[in-house]
Amino acid sequence: MSRSVHSEDYRKIIRRLKEARRGVGLSQQEVADMLAKPQSFVSKIESGERRLDVAEIKRFANVYGKSTSFFMK
Repeated sequence: MSRSVHSEDYRKIIRRLKEARRGVGLSQQEVADMLAKPQSFVSKIESGERRLDVAEIKRFANVYGKSTSFFMK
């Protein structure tokens, strides 16, 4: 049994967020600046320490030029 508090689906969303950020060549700090958040906000989301809500996924999608469905597939 897995010890993670996150489902496999949620881990996939986190992986896609990291891949999308790297794919557009942005650092966590650059993304945080675009979102008007501290760098730790992005870091905690990408490490699974902080949960995302739907509105936040939409904001990340806009920054990365992706549809929200990219993260949910």
